[in-house]
Amino acid sequence: MRNIGSTLLKFLGVLLAIIVVAFIVLLIVISVREYKPADWEQLEVSSNASPEEVILPGDSIKLVTWNVGCGTLGDNADFFMDYGEMVYTADVQRVGENIGGVISALRDIDPDFMLLQETDINSSRSYHVNEKDLIFGAFPAYDNTFAYNFKVDYIPYPIPPIGKVESGLTTFSRYGISSAERIQLPCPFKWPIRCLNLKRCLSVNRIPIEGSDKQLVIVNLHLEAYDDGEGKTAQTRMLADFLQTEAAAGNYVIAGGDFNQRFSSTDVSAYPEYEGTWHCGLLHEIEFGEHLKFCQDSSSPTCRSLDKPLVNADRDTFQYYVIDGFIISDNIEVKSVETIDKLFTYTDHNPVVLEVILTP
Repeated sequence: MRNIGSTLLKFLGVLLAIIVVAFIVLLIVISVREYKPADWEQLEVSSNASPEEVILPGDSIKLVTWNVGCGTLGDNADFFMDYGEMVYTADVQRVGENIGGVISALRDIDPDFMLLQETDINSSRSYHVNEKDLIFGAFPAYDNTFAYNFKVDYIPYPIPPIGKVESGLTTFSRYGISSAERIQLPCPFKWPIRCLNLKRCLSVNRIPIEGSDKQLVIVNLHLEAYDDGEGKTAQTRMLADFLQTEAAAGNYVIAGGDFNQRFSSTDVSAYPEYEGTWHCGLLHEIEFGEHLKFCQDSSSPTCRSLDKPLVNADRDTFQYYVIDGFIISDNIEVKSVETIDKLFTYTDHNPVVLEVILTP
């Protein structure tokens, strides 16, 4: 019996040593392989727009911002980070259906600019489907750029593990993009969690204005979601500084995306926040100064909770949010802003459409 006990202890000791060594090796690998973007990087522009398509002062343009949910967050899905249970929320067929539904809706909207968030290009969760290329295939006459905000070789948690993630911000323009840049936002997470987390950014796309020395500056963004609030605050402050600087230069500035915050002037009384669900932040408009305007439409929610699937749920008491929208400079006149209610069939967000005039 003593020999059996001794053998068992030795076995457990060896097993523990293997686990410790494996954990140390994992920490080393994720540290060495961590995605470490520079504070500022030039983005590659895929130039496909017709040179005959130009913007003049006084022109009207239409933009849409839409978080496409990695192609995996349709109405059947919940998600473990939002108090749900699922990690893999779609099979490859459903990924195709979700992106196909997004493409169909975008065709109906027929925008001049598309600001898309959570577009996977090579991720385990979406079966390595290149969603950016699928959407580009439907809009081949647009310039486009892609900015990584999530790039990890392998995320080993939870069970089943998330695995490989390559995802980011994709911007499409009917007009030629003269240059584009990726600006790194503050990351609120410490090592080693930082190594496996998003590196959020601004995707800044510059479009010339015909007959003018000013530019149309289109900013695609997806701000922090799962921090304690400090990350959102720091990222929002950096965004405000950038927009104020571009507006002071006389450029036409439009920032759109998933803010993971409601604007302080937006009436969200129709969407109370319930206990046991994710809570969004509050963006204080006063912190952006006097020369920027805020565009959200709360007639329909822009996002739904992922604490449970929407299919077969009581939609009247479901948790909804208004966290997607636009911030624009005051040399731009708003014609309309509208949340298009797509019933969250293909993603956990609704598209928000903005029509504006670039004031001469």
